[in-house]
Amino acid sequence: MQLGVLYRLPLAVARAVLAALRGRLCALCWSLAPLSRPLSLPLPGWRRVSALSPVSPAGPRLERDDDDDDASLTPTSVNYHFTRQCNYKCGFCFHTAKTSFVLPLEEAKKGLAMLKEAGMEKINFSGGEPFLQDRGEFVGRLVQFCKQDLKLPSVSIVSNGSLIRERWFKKYGEYLDILAISCDSFDENVNVLIGRGQGKKNHVENLHKLRQWCREYAVAFKINSVINRFNVEEDMNEQIKALNPVRWKVFQCLLIEGENSGEDALREAERFVISDEEFEQFLDRHKDVSCLVPESNQKMRDSYLILDEYMRFLNCRNGRKEPSKSILDVGVEAAIKFSGFDEKMFLKRGGKYVWSKADMKLDW
Repeated sequence: MQLGVLYRLPLAVARAVLAALRGRLCALCWSLAPLSRPLSLPLPGWRRVSALSPVSPAGPRLERDDDDDDASLTPTSVNYHFTRQCNYKCGFCFHTAKTSFVLPLEEAKKGLAMLKEAGMEKINFSGGEPFLQDRGEFVGRLVQFCKQDLKLPSVSIVSNGSLIRERWFKKYGEYLDILAISCDSFDENVNVLIGRGQGKKNHVENLHKLRQWCREYAVAFKINSVINRFNVEEDMNEQIKALNPVRWKVFQCLLIEGENSGEDALREAERFVISDEEFEQFLDRHKDVSCLVPESNQKMRDSYLILDEYMRFLNCRNGRKEPSKSILDVGVEAAIKFSGFDEKMFLKRGGKYVWSKADMKLDW
């Protein structure tokens, strides 16, 4: 068999073929040199049972190596950035509009079904701005598919909120568990400095309107804030408590080469960066907010499973986003090995929580 054929086989089949070839080669070596040890051809993810055990003509007995972390990764919670396009220009954005590509709807559904089959329980749609594509219809149909057809426990969206209309809630709200709105400041002048300004629209006023719609249409409301040079001294206690989100995710401004830092980047986020000490001071100032969920750079970098617009897992371990092959081409199991995902950090940062609105028992 030509080696190139193996690359087109499913992983389990390829390993079985390699094992068979290995056994034949070991048998040949055994017959030619009975006093020597057979040639060792270890397979990825497999190991000998014992180096001292007798060697049969078929070669040493192998078993699956349970310590192989890549083989055991499950895409429990996935962030699908299906578009890079956005109507805002946040200076620290680390998933910028480097392409305008969006998968056709049916291809996206196919990939989501593959992820569900691989163990996905929660999907989060992000961007770019998810409501920019087809005026929110694209993400709406994905949300409906994931909840109605795939029956996922949790379906969520992260949005800047500027393009969401009440008619979207009327049509798709029942299928959405969590809507997270990005809000970095309750001072409109600071929002403009950051890049969240959009003409005469007031980002903070719109945030309160979205909060009310979430109550009316039974969608859990969440706020995401990136703490940076322009808002690090702000006191948000009163406003956050008044909005009463189920979670207030607070991120430390993060540099990603090729996205918001470096020669080939579309943003220059260096001027937004704060120190670890400054981030801790912000957290300490808001420690009495019960819904606060802090995420430092250390927690963020490797604890998210991120799919880009081509459904490729993005590995951020080296400080830039290095893509795997698309799950549509090689499958979830093969692609996730290159994700750089740290499952222990995912659990440590509280990545698994009560994320289905049916289990939240909220007073809408």
